[in-house]
Amino acid sequence: MSRHSAKIWSAALALVCPCACLSAAAHAAQRVTLKNGFDLVCDHRADEGGKIRLYLDAAGTNYMDVDASEIASVETVQMPPSSAHRSPAAAPAPAEAAPEKLSDGDLRPLLARAGAAYDIDTDLLASVVREESDGQPHAVSRAGAQGLMQLMPSTAVRMGVSNSFAPAENIDGGTAYLNQMLLRYRDNLPLALAAYNAGPAAVDRWHGIPPYPETRAYVERVIHEYNRRYELRRRERQVAGLTQASAPVR
Repeated sequence: MSRHSAKIWSAALALVCPCACLSAAAHAAQRVTLKNGFDLVCDHRADEGGKIRLYLDAAGTNYMDVDASEIASVETVQMPPSSAHRSPAAAPAPAEAAPEKLSDGDLRPLLARAGAAYDIDTDLLASVVREESDGQPHAVSRAGAQGLMQLMPSTAVRMGVSNSFAPAENIDGGTAYLNQMLLRYRDNLPLALAAYNAGPAAVDRWHGIPPYPETRAYVERVIHEYNRRYELRRRERQVAGLTQASAPVR
């Protein structure tokens, strides 16, 4: 686990931003508060005979089990739609280099390199990329943010990025900027993400996550995706460990 991850995982599990950011396309989810103070937003839950299974996605492919006695309360909340359903505009590109969406496999080595350089969990970077551009390297927002991690031109210049539409450059610059925000807010992930989205001046002015619906929705969606990826990786490692333990000795 990276330097940042060890400190921000509890913040990632505790979704501290309120779900006051509703939209017409929002969908219902469930916020489960545990007796240890952690909150987790899940798509739905099911009783599995003494255990409560919390499903992190609608398909039911990702979940985690908790004891029923650990749950303090459950409430229905509204989750704004992920950016995966809001196709960003694409920057004009030459015919020979048409915009494309990069797969997780394409992104993994780029994210791993940047994560290693700044000691940031690759799953966190992947969650930011998914929310910012859904893997589209030529994405451009209405505000002018560009590329996979949606860097504003001024931010790109400060981070030494000469071409925001070059995937490796954009990810390196975005990771460097996220690292600055994590250091500035002492690995408080919600505040760092809020600053990445709205700027540190807004976070400092409001002494916390600004009351902007877009920013609050952004923080919640990124943390929710990070929770999902972290839990999936944990389960994969658990399965791999069991498989290795059961392998015959030759």
